[in-house]
Amino acid sequence: MTGTPITGQQDIVEYDNGDDGTPGFGVYVHWPFCAAKCPYCDFNSHVRHKTVDQPRFAAAFEREIAHMAALQPGRKVTSIFFGGGTPSLMEPATVARILDAISNAWTVGDAIEVTLEANPTSVEAARFEGYRNAGVNRVSLGVQSLRDEELRLLGRLHSAQEARDAVKLARDIFPRLSFDLIYARPAQTLEQWQEELEEAIDLAADHLSLYQLTIEQGTPFFELHRSGKLKVPGPDLAADLYQLTQDITARHGLPAYEISNHARPGAESRHNLSYWRFGTWAGVGPGAHGRLAMNDGLHALSTERHPETWLERVENEGNGLTENELLTTEDFGDEMLLMGLRLREGLDLARYTRETGSKIDPARLDHLLEIDMVEHLPSGKLRATPSGWLVLNAVVADLAA
Repeated sequence: MTGTPITGQQDIVEYDNGDDGTPGFGVYVHWPFCAAKCPYCDFNSHVRHKTVDQPRFAAAFEREIAHMAALQPGRKVTSIFFGGGTPSLMEPATVARILDAISNAWTVGDAIEVTLEANPTSVEAARFEGYRNAGVNRVSLGVQSLRDEELRLLGRLHSAQEARDAVKLARDIFPRLSFDLIYARPAQTLEQWQEELEEAIDLAADHLSLYQLTIEQGTPFFELHRSGKLKVPGPDLAADLYQLTQDITARHGLPAYEISNHARPGAESRHNLSYWRFGTWAGVGPGAHGRLAMNDGLHALSTERHPETWLERVENEGNGLTENELLTTEDFGDEMLLMGLRLREGLDLARYTRETGSKIDPARLDHLLEIDMVEHLPSGKLRATPSGWLVLNAVVADLAA
């Protein structure tokens, strides 16, 4: 199967994620339930203290998938991603029903990448084997830290040892594995992060997602930070932590292919590449977002966020859509710039001009080239330099002005 590791003559593991360099067409499935709400999280996730009726939700997913297929018929799916929330709280039978519905709605090849997010607290061999049998071939673990005191700070329910055990179990069952870590945490030093990151690389199979802690409005961390009870590294230390991350991962063979994502060659996330290459995808489930190309242009779609309200809406109307908006050329161009410049492979300027009908201001581009914020590649693409990545929002704003 495409995406499995292949051992060479010198025991060098190579990966093939099936990426052909095109944006692709993905399906994002949002499972909104969690065992607990983390204090830094602003995702659409909900805690329920009673059993979720999974067969009823699975039937609603089937209906909404059929509706999305009617809006976007005849497509070949290049990746499927179960996000959340905590998708590893789903029964394997629920995952199997959703995957069957996607296969019935669109063309799905044998080499498709199917990712499921999982938390270490909801990991067990039987459940993982059930997901694998259902068709999941890549798991993304929400580890967040390999230090118990930091996990408590982040509100995580698992221990560091449970995280290590979950990684080992996932490596034994799934062809491909990724896990997340959060850094730039309160009082974290460069030395502490280097030690933790190198331990993570020793554990990782092929992919790491490494995110700086951000304080999001509406979260408990936001209130603690505003009151001075939670202090995060200042901009200089945060930049040093970021640069250290780039140096260590590159030295160990997991260079950044996107600002926060690192992979061995061939193991990049095919699904996330669809987002960053400004591809199209169907989003299904409570609070899911999608981008679909229709006859009049590119549409941004989103669904009802509240799980039970979404469920009733789908049962009554066949879908949970609350937004289906035609993107303006300006919106389309801004998103393409922001997404494409996140990638180490860069942004295809010819495609940008072709699909937006506009060109980047040569004077602004020359200025950014002169101060080493962006660079031209032999392929004709434009990419942000390491310095540009540190201030990417400002770079994009300058180019889009």
